Amino acid sequence: MSEGRCSVAHMSSVVAPAKEANAMGPKAVELVLVKEQNGVQLTNSTLLNPPQSPTEAQDRETWSKKADFLLSVIGFAVDLANVWRFPYLCYKNGGGAFLVPYLFFMVVAGVPLFYMELALGQFNREGAAGVWKICPILRGVGYTAILISLYIGFFYNVIIAWALHYLLSSFTTELPWTHCNHSWNSPRCSDARAPNASSGPNGTSRTTPAAEYFERGVLHLHESQGIDDLGPPRWQLTSCLVLVIVLLYFSLWKGVKTSGKVVWITATMPYVVLFALLLRGITLPGAVDGIRAYLSVDFHRLCEASVWIDAAIQICFSLGVGLGVLIAFSSYNKFTNNCYRDAIITTSVNSLTSFSSGFVVFSFLGYMAQKHSVPIGDVAKDGPGLIFIIYPEALATLPLSSVWAVVFFVMLLTLGIDSAMGGMESVITGLADEFQLLHRHRELFTLLVVLATFLLSLFCVTNGGIYVFTLLDHFAAGTSILFGVLMEVIGVAWFYGVWQFSDDIKQMTGRRPSLYWRLCWKFVSPCFLLFVVVVSIATFRPPHYGAYVFPEWATALGWAIAASSMSVVPVYAAYKLCRLPGSSREKLAYAITPETEHGRVDSGEVRQFTLHHWLVV
Repeated sequence: MSEGRCSVAHMSSVVAPAKEANAMGPKAVELVLVKEQNGVQLTNSTLLNPPQSPTEAQDRETWSKKADFLLSVIGFAVDLANVWRFPYLCYKNGGGAFLVPYLFFMVVAGVPLFYMELALGQFNREGAAGVWKICPILRGVGYTAILISLYIGFFYNVIIAWALHYLLSSFTTELPWTHCNHSWNSPRCSDARAPNASSGPNGTSRTTPAAEYFERGVLHLHESQGIDDLGPPRWQLTSCLVLVIVLLYFSLWKGVKTSGKVVWITATMPYVVLFALLLRGITLPGAVDGIRAYLSVDFHRLCEASVWIDAAIQICFSLGVGLGVLIAFSSYNKFTNNCYRDAIITTSVNSLTSFSSGFVVFSFLGYMAQKHSVPIGDVAKDGPGLIFIIYPEALATLPLSSVWAVVFFVMLLTLGIDSAMGGMESVITGLADEFQLLHRHRELFTLLVVLATFLLSLFCVTNGGIYVFTLLDHFAAGTSILFGVLMEVIGVAWFYGVWQFSDDIKQMTGRRPSLYWRLCWKFVSPCFLLFVVVVSIATFRPPHYGAYVFPEWATALGWAIAASSMSVVPVYAAYKLCRLPGSSREKLAYAITPETEHGRVDSGEVRQFTLHHWLVV
């Protein structure tokens, strides 16, 4: 058999018209002439340079497997809030009726925003700040996301340290939160939780061994008078925090090549444990009553605005949009990856996990309510109190309680680790893509980031650390995230242009997003986010922990933390406008035009200055 080879190159003017800013470059095709024995000639062609990212010139690592990416995104989005927040909201807001506003907001806002971030990172192949070359004046939106992720790391790692402390304490024959015979217990501690045992000496309210173990045995809260009396870091929690930081560093130091392997354990383990806990939970007495309370449908609650507000806010926070994590993860995808399918899969898994975890949680809550002869409302709560007080208390009453406690806290540990990895990756990728010095020394930069979070996390492991934790949780990742996502969707759908963004997605996947997605990005999602931002400010309540009310200076500090991240957007915009050359009109043109189109600005062609750009969908 004889072979002949020739290379055919198409003229660039044919494949890349001047008006297509993001079109592909020249394509070379290899033609192979094959001569068969019977004289028949066949030709075979191969595309030598298949479609690549416009920024493919820089060699960027990619995920080893597609599953590494999916597990990383699922592991980040499915976190502790899926276990401690959603089931409680569902119970509080009409049971099954809460699924109506939740699914509505998921379809019209949650999934479109998730899809947008995955596509944005995959096309531009940069972190949260670098993607804003599509609209340079809004690069501050990326820095806002990075800063919020850093703030979250200051207190989120502490939750993992608590879980690790509980895990290590579970390797005993009798769990330390079972009885009131320990050095940390107070006279108010009572082994029984019953209506006739609600008061202790001198009429003071009684507490349970599990509550006292968490607040007095672990946190040492009784040794602090408030946020202005923190005390020194507790060595036990500090040691656990060190272990968490070491684990995070070695999961992240080599980039997605190492983190992509870690998530095979951290993202899948929670589902195994949840299933085991579900099988155990539904066999407990009172479990059916708990599940019935969880799913009881009260459609009249849908007439209350608070139910819809809770659903809207839960959607924003449960999917993890606005933190730069989805952008960072997707930036390591292959350019032709189907990000639309990824968005549907991961958001569906997230919602199903939230809903399914409710059966686990309320089967145990129903058991606790029946065991102590109290209404389910007396034991149902959200936040750290659910997973560090109520659940451990329930586990302590089971046969083989230590085994079940180990299983439960392993789940919490894995749920927390992959979410913390996502937040750190947002910071590392976002800044490393902006500054080549950091990119060249990624391992050292990763070490500096995790050390910085460790040092500031020490405030949360002091005697009064729970007050610092509560303050950060209340302010660092609340209104500021909603504001960041609002500015992000405005920047992509309005300044960059939903039509141009759709062209980018078509370039990657071969299909333009349907009209539904474009309408959501341009109108529905911005209106939804504006509504949630206004509501979150209008319904603001000062933070508190139990009966402790924070002083005014602490609330002011909290708002300062929130403002520090949000202010980056206008500060950077002003800085960018001052640095650009030319008249005011030219400055604005360069600031809102993608960097790849600055050549058109020089010739006076600015599509953002045309009415068509703002009206097209």
